[in-house]
Amino acid sequence: MRATTEQQVKYLQERLWKLLEEVEQVVLGQQETVKLVLSAMLAGGHALLEGVPGLAKTLLVKTLAQSMRLHFNRIQFTPDLMPSDIIGTEVIRQLPDGNLEVEFRLGPIFANLLLADEINRTPPKTQAALLEAMQECAVTYAGNTYPLPTPFFLLATQNPVEQAGTYSLPEAQLDRFLLYLKMTYPAPDAELEVLRQTAVEHFHEPEAVMGRDDFVAAQECAQKVAVDERLIVWVHECILQTRPQATTNKNIRRWVQWGAGTRAGQAWLRVAKAHAFLSGRYSLALEDLHFVALPVLRHRFVLNFEAQAENISVDDLILEIIHA
Repeated sequence: MRATTEQQVKYLQERLWKLLEEVEQVVLGQQETVKLVLSAMLAGGHALLEGVPGLAKTLLVKTLAQSMRLHFNRIQFTPDLMPSDIIGTEVIRQLPDGNLEVEFRLGPIFANLLLADEINRTPPKTQAALLEAMQECAVTYAGNTYPLPTPFFLLATQNPVEQAGTYSLPEAQLDRFLLYLKMTYPAPDAELEVLRQTAVEHFHEPEAVMGRDDFVAAQECAQKVAVDERLIVWVHECILQTRPQATTNKNIRRWVQWGAGTRAGQAWLRVAKAHAFLSGRYSLALEDLHFVALPVLRHRFVLNFEAQAENISVDDLILEIIHA
């Protein structure tokens, strides 16, 4: 942690804890999800939030933007959305001297925090418009490349694929998401508190508690978290165990079509380091790897048709691997 002083690092962690507290006062009963989303952002990655309507997915993203003074844009994905509606388009404008010139008009993707709401409501062609932005933090239009603002985070929400009018995200795009989170209903006491606040129309208004520059500095600190060689070897072994041709697990050989790639291990370490820093530690612990394992891995290997017919759970297979 030599790039910043110990006092500066402590200040950044306190800002992050205040940010967590601020978001959790608005989004009640989703503490684990809030912490995982913030860990993904600290790791410089993107997150996909899945859940039925009404679980505060959109509210979570908007609250993060307000609490961090980030330039925020929202795209509501619909079946007729076009790629140009996301990245922008070229328009012809007339200059004062009467001449015409072609100008690129920036789309809503040019933001620090982009909410892609109900991303699986739009066809794959439009979904693919996000691929370059997610990987390169830039977009290309008509042969010209335009960099996106720094930092850039894409937080997407989607409804379960069983719902009508949805399009499954292609594997290449799913792999660009650092985390794939499945939001569940809040605990009964948290849900009751939401209803109480609704009854009296009293909701917490989020305050800006952390600026963009501080968050970028916190990202740099998070990636300097120390990692023991034994944990790196353990992560590698877990990744190998997801692959049918390399595993010793009979369930993986039977149910999995293909396993996680190298990027899965990289993503696992990055987000686990961010979680460790968010938890006040400067070295990675096994508990950090366990905490983020499901959202890091569940979208990075594919079950075969037999497993799908038998309703085999990817999450159960992951837990079997990491607790072996």
